[in-house]
Amino acid sequence: MERIASFSVDHTKLLPGLYLSRRDGDITTFDLRFKKPNTGDLLSNSEMHSAEHLIATLLRNSEKKDAVIYFGPMGCQTGFYFLFDSRLLSDEGAIVLLQQVFADAAAFSGVMPGKAEKECGNYRNLDLETGKRVCGWYSDLIAGWNVEKLAYA
Repeated sequence: MERIASFSVDHTKLLPGLYLSRRDGDITTFDLRFKKPNTGDLLSNSEMHSAEHLIATLLRNSEKKDAVIYFGPMGCQTGFYFLFDSRLLSDEGAIVLLQQVFADAAAFSGVMPGKAEKECGNYRNLDLETGKRVCGWYSDLIAGWNVEKLAYA
């Protein structure tokens, strides 16, 4: 079997940040890494879920929503994947978009998106303040990010 490309990244050295994971034709995948190497510090289920609801909602309501294909958590709970159509959004534009939506999520006011039984199968572990805190931390982390920083170190 072919080795999955993400398994080629040394996860013991990968710092939190924003990385170009892969390109599949017109589809680009960004790796939004949150976990610090060798710490075991994974995001909790509530942190992952709450941040995902905020960011997915803001991305799908942004001016670039037509370019958004997917935003969701990694199964290993070390971060998220953001897939977008590179015909509609450049790498530079995707960085700016992520910087904006994470800043907006950190300052979000109102009701947590999707926090109702009929909207989400696990609505009970959603928490607006938790999501805002996680998004604020990541917003600060990627505030100065650019395309040169997208490469895995």
